[in-house]
Amino acid sequence: MNALKRLVVAAALGVLLCGCASHPTPEALAAGDPYEPTNRQTFKLNQKLDKYFVIPTVGAYIFVMPPWGRTRVHDLLDNLSLPITFANDMMQGEPKLGGQTFARFMVNTTLGLGGLFDPATRLHIPNHGNDFGVTLGVWGIREGPYLVLPLLGPNNPRDTTGFVTDYFIDPLHWIRYKQHIWWDAGHEYFTLLDLRSQTYQTVQGVQRSSLDFYSSMRSLYRQLRNNEIQRARPKARELPEF
Repeated sequence: MNALKRLVVAAALGVLLCGCASHPTPEALAAGDPYEPTNRQTFKLNQKLDKYFVIPTVGAYIFVMPPWGRTRVHDLLDNLSLPITFANDMMQGEPKLGGQTFARFMVNTTLGLGGLFDPATRLHIPNHGNDFGVTLGVWGIREGPYLVLPLLGPNNPRDTTGFVTDYFIDPLHWIRYKQHIWWDAGHEYFTLLDLRSQTYQTVQGVQRSSLDFYSSMRSLYRQLRNNEIQRARPKARELPEF
């Protein structure tokens, strides 16, 4: 397990241990956030990390990298994530989605020069994301208490487990080559840059319009994850749209 994954596990355990020492309020228990005092402290830490490191780095990335280049990075990262998506499609009993994911990977890896381009979309092969946290949700595993992890932000035990499991599902984890650690670090770093560059404006809008930014992010995270799980449930896709 690389350093980032060890950090995630250690952070999750630290939050749980610190939270056990606190006395949750009835309001926090009702919100499914028994470790709220500790989570809020971590949330403030993440805001400082955002202010002094993440946001300046994202700003520099947007300034240095033109839109065309950022699209290439996004397409490459998306293609690298498709083996994980495929594995979770199959674990959810969705061979049709798995076939689409496999077709996208083959087309973009070959015609798309390793994933730098996205000819699969032009060939009308749809794209979707998937992860083991969603798979656990489809299997009926509850999310557990709300957590805020250093750097990663909103989370829960189910999604933390999914995050670590997806790392081991990724076939690139099992390929040994020189500079493997630097590749892992670069992959995670550019994944963060890509995600934050796409969501920066949305998060800033939520912060400006929120009386309690922490509560708003907690609610938004849960809504997004619940929507992803509901979309992944076979029965949900069989219902007609109104």
